[in-house]
Amino acid sequence: MSFSGTAKDELARLREEKPCCRLAEIAALIRLDGTLQFGGRENWAIQVVTENAAVARKLFNLARAELERPADVTIRRKMRLRKNMSYLVRVYPKDRRDLTRLGILSEKGEWQTGVNRALIRSRCDKKAYLRGAFLAGGSVNNPERDYHLEIITNNLPLAKDLQTILRGFRLKAKISARKNSYVVYIKESEHIFEFLALVGAHQALFAFEDARILKGMRNQVNRLTNCETANLDKTVSAAVRQAENIRRIAGRGELALLPAGLREIAELRLARPECTLKELGEMLTPPVGKSGVNHRLRRIEEIANGLARKGGKNVSGD
Repeated sequence: MSFSGTAKDELARLREEKPCCRLAEIAALIRLDGTLQFGGRENWAIQVVTENAAVARKLFNLARAELERPADVTIRRKMRLRKNMSYLVRVYPKDRRDLTRLGILSEKGEWQTGVNRALIRSRCDKKAYLRGAFLAGGSVNNPERDYHLEIITNNLPLAKDLQTILRGFRLKAKISARKNSYVVYIKESEHIFEFLALVGAHQALFAFEDARILKGMRNQVNRLTNCETANLDKTVSAAVRQAENIRRIAGRGELALLPAGLREIAELRLARPECTLKELGEMLTPPVGKSGVNHRLRRIEEIANGLARKGGKNVSGD
């Protein structure tokens, strides 16, 4: 099962104790993932299709326990592309009052565009509504790859209301259009972590944090390795260039004409090409610091460049 599926499976098994929270959760489930079928004399049916058996079971139980309305579940096997089974849950509201309670109709009997405020009066109601919205239209990426959590709806006012609720919990949520839908999404890992804690997905939260820590450690190791590799490459390139300068001077027969300090470091560099500047300085008599070694090697480079320009005579140094 995917990371997203595991999180949903955990959330679908949570049971709210407060009736207001149960109502908010089923309202969000139906609002984001349901369709309303009309019949004669207010003979309606709400249909919700999901691929998660735990979500289907939760919706079925909430409809019967909280709404006290009949419901049924039909299992359908998807033949195309060998996909898994899907579950069709039907809930049969009694009248318009049920549709108003679920936030489908407003108090005036009109279609509710956003979230009915009566459903999210308290902090716990808002958490429950977000949980239902995530179960219906949400997904979260495996944190081992990238950080992304989203809730999809085809209703822009509803998307804006979800964004407002999330921002009320100080979660940085944004909205983008995707074909005929609107995506409310969170990209920051800290805020995804807080969302999972907010809706009660504690096992998913721990798995998310473990993956995030491991990913951070791997990134840190990679950064250190890359830094060390770059420094090593730089050191090797400098050593090769320094040795070439010294050989150029020696090839002109001018090495013996160098001042004693420059001649000493030149001979040591040729003998120990693998050593760092600090290590070379410690081998000198008396020892010289890294900056002193670097100064002498730069002076040798200047002399070598001068020989190349002037034909190799009159070597001088300090």
